[in-house]
Amino acid sequence: MSNNLEHKDWSGRTDGLPFMHRSLIMMLRVLPLCLFYFIASFVVPFYMIFSRKTYKSMYKFFREGFNYGTLKSFVYVYLNHYRFAQIIIDRFGAYAGKKYDFIIEGQRLSDELENAEDGFVQLSAHMGNYEISGYSVKSRHKKFNILSFSGEAGTIVDNRKKLFINNNIEIIFVREDLSHIFAMSHAIENGEIVSMMADRNLGSQKIVRCSFLSHDADFPLGPFSFAINRNAPVLAVFVMREGLKKYRIIIRKIESDKNNNRIKQATQMANEFASITDEIIRKYPTQWFNYFDFWQHEN
Repeated sequence: MSNNLEHKDWSGRTDGLPFMHRSLIMMLRVLPLCLFYFIASFVVPFYMIFSRKTYKSMYKFFREGFNYGTLKSFVYVYLNHYRFAQIIIDRFGAYAGKKYDFIIEGQRLSDELENAEDGFVQLSAHMGNYEISGYSVKSRHKKFNILSFSGEAGTIVDNRKKLFINNNIEIIFVREDLSHIFAMSHAIENGEIVSMMADRNLGSQKIVRCSFLSHDADFPLGPFSFAINRNAPVLAVFVMREGLKKYRIIIRKIESDKNNNRIKQATQMANEFASITDEIIRKYPTQWFNYFDFWQHEN
């Protein structure tokens, strides 16, 4: 895949070799999640030491985004890395057949669009555990399409597909020839759901500068332009971890002023998405998983 389809500072790929992934899945079939959380609590400090770039980015996130002091920022960097480890373990737990409980906030918004004939767009960000909801919560009336970047290990992709197919979910991989755009458009035309992340600027994408944690951050304009150009309703959905096997799904509707031109509408929606993301991450500060300088601007 060409570099302009990947984030220049963060690959987003799951660490580890395929045999390690398979071994973890096998162990999770017979051992409790808490055991792996306990082990992770001792591994995290070493990861912080040897992965200085991610440590520095998260330290800045808490120091400048939340105005935490030096010691508190350090502690929260540890808690963030530990929470990320729990999130990854929970995902592998899902591959191993473990079940999770979900509280849904904003169910009515989703039901209204689910019961309508038209397709709609569902956006999220790299925080919480958005992926795990696809393994447990099924769309009742519409096919669900997830835009995904290739590059993950085969074991991860295969397990995702196995769980997704049972919930009427299909993965649309980003392609260099942009054929994924046609697949996404076709899905909307068929009255289906198209889901994608809307918090990372990928090289040549157009961006909009939004206020996030009291600083200016670049958000991609593409996901919002896609929805506006196809007159598709938009939901922002976040899945936040609240405890052992417990998650909260937060659903918000994003709208724009139809009297504006399409670029202004997309910009308005991007700012609203950034505002919602800001609100939610303030409640769950350790669940932000963009491990790069989020306030670094593109030229």
